[in-house]
Amino acid sequence: MCLGIPGQIIELVDSNDQLARAEVSGVSRVINIGLLEDDQARPGDWVLIHVGFAMSKIDEREAELALASLKLMGLAYEDELAALFESRITTSTEGE
Repeated sequence: MCLGIPGQIIELVDSNDQLARAEVSGVSRVINIGLLEDDQARPGDWVLIHVGFAMSKIDEREAELALASLKLMGLAYEDELAALFESRITTSTEGE
């Protein structure tokens, strides 16, 4: 099952690689925000994340409702968190 999980942008990490750090369920992760080109993400924004990619911006109320719904779904929520935490997005300089 493919779901998105809400996360809040903490900081922009690398504008060239379109990376940002987001907090997802209390854990900080680097995510790719390149798919949001038309709607630039900024620190404080909420985004819907799937496997390390921000798919769309959402407001805080939508984020709260989505998290509550995911928690009610149980296993699907755990699977989506696991997929996010297993994703590894790095800056272009980390591999050098």
